[in-house]
Amino acid sequence: MNKSLEPTKGRLAMLRGLRPFLVPYRKQFILAGIALVVAAGATLAIPYAFKQMIDAGFGAVRAGDTSHIDLYFLALFAVACVLALATAARFYMVSWLGERVTADLRSAVYQHVVMQSPQFFETTQTGEVLSRLTTDTTLIQSLVGTSISMALRNALLFVGGLAMLFVTSAKLSSIILVLLAAVVLPIVIFGRRVRKLSRESQDRVADASALAGEILNAMPIVQAYTREQQEAGRFRSAVEQAFRTALARIRARSLLTVIAILLVFGAIVFVLWLGAHAVVRGDMSAGDLGQFVLYAAVVAGAIGALSEVLGEAQRAAGAAERLLDLLALRSPIQPPAQVRPLPPRTANGAALRLEHVTFHYPSRPQAPSLADLSLNIAPGETVAVVGPSGAGKTTLFQLLLRFYDPQQGSIRLDGIDIRELDLHALRGAIGIVPQDTVIFSANAMDNIRYGRLDASDEEVVAAAKMAAAHEFIERLPQGYQSFLGERGVRLSGGQRQRIAIARALLKNPPLLLLDEATSALDAESERLVQGALEAAMAGRTTLVIAHRLATVQHADRIIVMEHGRIIESGTHASLSAQGGLYASLAALQFSHQS
Repeated sequence: MNKSLEPTKGRLAMLRGLRPFLVPYRKQFILAGIALVVAAGATLAIPYAFKQMIDAGFGAVRAGDTSHIDLYFLALFAVACVLALATAARFYMVSWLGERVTADLRSAVYQHVVMQSPQFFETTQTGEVLSRLTTDTTLIQSLVGTSISMALRNALLFVGGLAMLFVTSAKLSSIILVLLAAVVLPIVIFGRRVRKLSRESQDRVADASALAGEILNAMPIVQAYTREQQEAGRFRSAVEQAFRTALARIRARSLLTVIAILLVFGAIVFVLWLGAHAVVRGDMSAGDLGQFVLYAAVVAGAIGALSEVLGEAQRAAGAAERLLDLLALRSPIQPPAQVRPLPPRTANGAALRLEHVTFHYPSRPQAPSLADLSLNIAPGETVAVVGPSGAGKTTLFQLLLRFYDPQQGSIRLDGIDIRELDLHALRGAIGIVPQDTVIFSANAMDNIRYGRLDASDEEVVAAAKMAAAHEFIERLPQGYQSFLGERGVRLSGGQRQRIAIARALLKNPPLLLLDEATSALDAESERLVQGALEAAMAGRTTLVIAHRLATVQHADRIIVMEHGRIIESGTHASLSAQGGLYASLAALQFSHQS
């Protein structure tokens, strides 16, 4: 589990963190509160109505007067009608609040997650985040839509019932109050145990979800290595671990329920036994005892329900804790306090300058990926970046996009430090074709239009033609409307890469980053795309990462990186003549091709 998402607090007070999501709906809470008070009042009126019916109604019948008994029953039915309407109104309002607050919370968490830097996604499993968006928010929905209402309702019934018990018989009520006080201690002790187990149970479910997400995203490899049974076994073990943890929570809650009910009702039965003897002695009327019995039942039921709600609240507190921990995370990449605008775009593209840039990944602080790197790229220049794996080429692109900030040095786009630019403005000025192509579960038209959402169909088709993608898209069953499958599974690797190139070309940025943009293409497609890219490079600055040197021979300049430093710079001809690292790589590749 990601350490940054571990709990920082362990109290029900964590639920206070949900207040920003509840405050916008004050009106609905007030309406629900009114319905709640009316329903509780009607419930508390029923025992009093029974007392009147027993003492006055049946007493009048014994005296030969039957004119009032119908009135008492009508009054009792009227109270039941009020109770029914108020309960229905309360249920509707709190259910609406539960759904509304949960929807807002899910949206807020997802929006917050997508704003995090790549550092967050390198250390957090996707399945864990999805578990928080689904399982944890469902617990919050139960809390807001049911538990809070039940807690307030039963708290009102408890307070009101207890007050009416004292009105009916102060002596018996004092005894029952002392006995109930002795019940609270074991409930509190076991409640803490339930909360701890609830948190552990939710963590185990998140672990199982994370494992499932990881494996489902790697099914071709799993099946290629025939590891289906092994992965199914791993998931089964994770599910069983979650089940065992949940079982421990269920046992604790069951024990809590048993203790609460036995102690509460044991105390009430004892007091009622005393009340029965009081009636026999003539100290109480039958109606008083009936009223006391019903109010005692109301109080006991309220305590039992509150113990149940406490268990739900403990689980919801764990869920709120996890969600609020996630919302409390702050990306290390923050927009500047004072934003500087980019100058107007020129016909040649953007100027780029790196000054003494040093960077190491947070997970590897002792090993710099870039070390005192300086580079000046003129507008419209095409610069190829070559070197062995681990030289820092991809890291350079990540810094240009400001996925990370360098520990030392600065990067300037058109003379402005990129840390002074709005993140969207910076990234809007950069187009990238990554080595690992991303295709969304949509049609071909929408996948290309992702580069510029306001592009017309004609512009999308033009970009596809430039990327040599138009021909194979036209051959798809529904052409540009063809669904490409999750992660583009219906396309070959080369086709996916041409879709990505078309997307970047449609964006039409002043700075274009190509990370092995033709690595997944066959010879014919590479020839077509290479020609398209050369045309697309006109009027913009381009950086190209390439392992196949044949694709960058015609670059304006080639820089050779090793261990995060630039060790050579020049054209293909000049570098080949120097006899350095580039010459060695070129000799190896071109002799192999020959």
